[in-house]
Parts: sequence; C-alpha cells; structure tokens
Amino acid sequence: MGFRIELGIPEMRDFFEDLLKRAKNNTLDNNEKKLFKKLTKAMSFLSADPMHNSLNSHEIEDLSRRYSKKAGTEIRVWQSYLENHTPSAGRIYWVYGPVRGVITLIGLEPHPEDKKKAGYAKVALSDLPEL
Repeated sequence: MGFRIELGIPEMRDFFEDLLKRAKNNTLDNNEKKLFKKLTKAMSFLSADPMHNSLNSHEIEDLSRRYSKKAGTEIRVWQSYLENHTPSAGRIYWVYGPVRGVITLIGLEPHPEDKKKAGYAKVALSDLPEL
C-alpha cells in the first residue's frame, strides 16, 4: 500500500513548487540541490513506507497537541529525518490525511533543540489542503 504525498498550504506547497521550478531550470545553488535531492528521496520513502528505517519517523507529542488544538480534532504530527549526524540536520514534519491514503508534509526545519525550553514551539507548520 502506497501513500500519495501532498504539501501543506501555503508554505510547503509554495516552497516545493519553487524548488521544483528552479530545479527544472537548473538554477538551484549547491545547498538547494542537496536539499532537493534529500527531500525527494524522503518523499519517496514516505510514499512507500512512512516507517522506513532511514526516516526514523516518530511522533512529536508537543506538535501533535499544538496542531490538534489548531485543527479542532486530534491529529498526530510525525517527524522524519532528511539527514542524520550533521549539525542542524533537516527534519520534515507530516501528518496522515486529510483523507485516507494521503500523507501531507506540513513542515521542513532544521532539527530543533528539543532539550531547550520550547524547542518545538518554533517549528512552523502549514495547514492541510482541502482534497
């Protein structure tokens, strides 16, 4: 069973559409090329198996509470690795839905310093698209 990947609105959708457009035009700088490659690889893994070992997917309870309050219903927010063992390693944040068989990417951030007070409070999360 595979999942369709959607992008949260407006931030994740706008960000990825810009990256995709510039990748097609070959105008990404080296850091953006690396990010694009890591992001598309992670999206491929998420689509096939959200619990793929290299993603190290796990729920972030602080974000689940915050997002559920905003949505008015219980929604679990998951974090998956774009990379590991690097300073400020990239993380993607995602949820199941808004409909069955869909995963929506709602955030992309460097790994927050979760040991510090309010580490996850700084993570920006997009809204779910209407499907």
